[in-house]
Amino acid sequence: MTVTVTQETAPSSHYDRIGGANAVKAAVELFYDKVLADPELAAYFTSVDMAGQRRHLALMLAVVLGGPDEYAGRGLAEAHQPLGITAEQYAKVGGHLSAALTELGVPEDILTDVQAVLAQVQDQVVAAGTRPGA
Repeated sequence: MTVTVTQETAPSSHYDRIGGANAVKAAVELFYDKVLADPELAAYFTSVDMAGQRRHLALMLAVVLGGPDEYAGRGLAEAHQPLGITAEQYAKVGGHLSAALTELGVPEDILTDVQAVLAQVQDQVVAAGTRPGA
């Protein structure tokens, strides 16, 4: 599936620009395909309900992109701090997300904004003892 941006209207959000819920769902599917194929990251998901995980990420990504705010799950720190995620693993996950969005044709300015959000929330996800200089 490719994401196309139409010029007919001037949507106000990144969410609308990439095609809304269907585009976010496609990005989440491709992202998790990449993460689950990564031997270093796949182990984090062995006992995870992936259908639920995909739903949670789609709702969260919609918010990041300026779409509807329907996310009611746990906060990032609560969900991730117990997992012992390193800065390197976080960077790999961010790389998989950027690759998925790029593959789907998401415009560069939107990719830049998503990467900025990833940088802003890194400390909530990366385990305290695994940060460089910690």
